[in-house]
Amino acid sequence: MTTGTIGPLHHMVEGPDDAPVLVMSNSLGTTLGMWDSQASVLGRRFRLLRYDHRGHGGSPVPPAPYTIDDLGGDLLALLDNLEIERVSFCGLSIGGMVGMWLASEVPERIERLALCCTSARLGPPGRWADRAETVRNDGLEAIVDAVVGRWFTAEFRVNNPETIQWAERMLKSTPAEGYAGCCEAIRDMDLRSRLGAIRAPTLVVAGADDEAITLEHAELICDLIPVSDLEIVPEAAHLANVEQPEAVTRAILKHLGPLAEARRGR
Repeated sequence: MTTGTIGPLHHMVEGPDDAPVLVMSNSLGTTLGMWDSQASVLGRRFRLLRYDHRGHGGSPVPPAPYTIDDLGGDLLALLDNLEIERVSFCGLSIGGMVGMWLASEVPERIERLALCCTSARLGPPGRWADRAETVRNDGLEAIVDAVVGRWFTAEFRVNNPETIQWAERMLKSTPAEGYAGCCEAIRDMDLRSRLGAIRAPTLVVAGADDEAITLEHAELICDLIPVSDLEIVPEAAHLANVEQPEAVTRAILKHLGPLAEARRGR
């Protein structure tokens, strides 16, 4: 395992050196630790590259506003610095938005795509502008209860207090300017016209109880990406991979498994 900040994102690489590379991209207000449950399984069959978006976790916090092009360009710079030419990609929420940008911008570099609890256009713009302003003025503490309330179902929040505390700490530790800048990237993002250019076979995962990004967003993505399948995860809200880790990991493995098998057969 190696860690570092290259080009300029903080990242972690783990798994077999000769395995196919899988990039895992986290959601707004989280760090690469969001994928810990998946990494323990996927890291046996893939070379995992997890990273923090600009303004999050251990990555630098450049002045906002940001754009989806900025976030996607950051990842391309990281891949180039690591001399990784072709990858599969799994992203949740804003991570999935980066994945859609990447797969449409440089389709030759994306082998397979997994998009979790995400949207190609997430309005209204005023909501994101207001959230950015709130965070800049009052800090992340002002939004923690509302955001974490959307991350998980009510039943999960009651039955898993330690996970909720972990999520709250992670959100509170996010730099205000980084969080606000990414809110502005979402505010201005519209990837719908790009989706037809995606050639990578795509899995779209939706939490059945996700109130932050509802099922209609996943259905639209599936309608517009030429080769795509939809997986709805029961009893899961926005951070479906944390609330239902086994179900999400199974779906990802089913979608990406042929890559690992093909590599093993060489």
